[in-house]
Amino acid sequence: MTDEFGGDISIERIHINSSPIADKASLSFFEEAKQSHRHDRHSFFVLESGTVHIDIDFQSYKIDSPTVIYMHPDQVHRTTAFDNVTVSSLAINNENLHPEYLKLLEEITPTKPLLLTNETFSILTETVSLCLKFSERKSEKLYHSLLKDSCNAWVALVLSQFLEQSKPADKLSRFESITKAFREMLEHQYATVKRPAGYAQKLNISTPYLNECVKSTTGYSVSHHIQQRVILEAKRLLYYSDKSVKEIATVLGYDDYPYFSRLFTKVTGMTALAFRNRNLD
Repeated sequence: MTDEFGGDISIERIHINSSPIADKASLSFFEEAKQSHRHDRHSFFVLESGTVHIDIDFQSYKIDSPTVIYMHPDQVHRTTAFDNVTVSSLAINNENLHPEYLKLLEEITPTKPLLLTNETFSILTETVSLCLKFSERKSEKLYHSLLKDSCNAWVALVLSQFLEQSKPADKLSRFESITKAFREMLEHQYATVKRPAGYAQKLNISTPYLNECVKSTTGYSVSHHIQQRVILEAKRLLYYSDKSVKEIATVLGYDDYPYFSRLFTKVTGMTALAFRNRNLD
């Protein structure tokens, strides 16, 4: 991707074909994409044509155009196959995102690939083309502002599509509002707060009431959500990093390594090392 401002914003439109005579750049791009990785920025991909098979946080998707994909910096992903694709991509860090958009992105994480209507796809691709044109006008006095603002327009268009799929905040029931607040808090504090009582205290409600709200809304207990979020991050680190299982346990807030190992096995049905070895094969 073409980096601007020291890597704060990266944008690109690339055509990749799957024929035996594919150009070296396309083949190199695909070889890199096949390796599991995650970005330190928010990533937006518009699949303009073709089909892509991709794994995102251990879920496999077959994606047909026109589709938009948003990936949070924490999410691990890899492309497993493609067929004659055109994809536009934007990566942008927190500092260059509009604060309101950053907050909304945090609230809707994680997302799934979203199929676009023809009208929305047309507007989005026009915005992408405008961003790419601005990225080439480096002699402009307000170059940074032009690129930053146009890229935020791209983000806003994508955000609006995902927000259409979610229930408006003013339409949420009391149980749904509390569950939403809990899940947002969990996303930021799963490594430090491990007990339901800790979240209940922060939300100024009783632990039984928090459990009632979450279970009624999601079908699962607060403890289940805490364990699932911790183990998801453990899977990401096992899959992507070279940290030892003991180091991962420490990163996730477990000084008791044997307890963490038992928890991982209980939740996933296999040991952490078995998971790592299976996914590295």
